[in-house]
Amino acid sequence: MPIIRPISDLRNNFNLISETCHQEGEPVFITKNGHDDLVIMSHALYEKQQATIELYQKLAVAEKESADPSIPKTNHELLMNKLRGRIHGEKVSD
Repeated sequence: MPIIRPISDLRNNFNLISETCHQEGEPVFITKNGHDDLVIMSHALYEKQQATIELYQKLAVAEKESADPSIPKTNHELLMNKLRGRIHGEKVSD
């Protein structure tokens, strides 16, 4: 359930809002005159969300590349054998 506080709490109860963000690991929604105005979150939650967004962006690129028939593909077994060969110092042809 979202945590919603009035904007006056930023001035009057900032420490409580800060503690809530850190302890709950959820953003706090701030209203102004009864309407949505701000969202406050801990830095840790912000970094986690940014990492998730970056991961989704990379997955979207990978899916696009995977669907492109002009990009050569290799199967998992062949790739793993090639990598194992490199690890063991074997000469592996491409």
